[in-house]
Formats: sequence, C-alpha cells, structure tokens
Amino acid sequence: MAVTRLKRKNRKDKAKAAVRRQTLKIQGAKPVLKNVDVEKIKEEFKAKAKKA
Repeated sequence: MAVTRLKRKNRKDKAKAAVRRQTLKIQGAKPVLKNVDVEKIKEEFKAKAKKA
C-alpha cells in the first residue's frame, strides 16, 4: 500500500506551529529598561506648577 502525504494538513500544521512559536517569543520578550532620574522629574513638575 502506497503512502500519500496530506499536503494541506502539513501546511496547516506548520502554520499553526509558526503562530505558536511567534506568540511564545512575544510573551518571553522583555522591554528595554531605561534609567529614570525620579528627582529630576519631580523638579520639572514643580517648575511647571510655578509657571501655571
């Protein structure tokens, strides 16, 4: 008995796996952390409050 490949199912399975890999990759990504000077920001808010 000959073996036949189900090409459509194979494409569908590969597409499903690719989507799954991509979503896992996105979930595992971490945003870039930036150093923020909190005191400087507070001073800027105080300066804006004095002007207004």
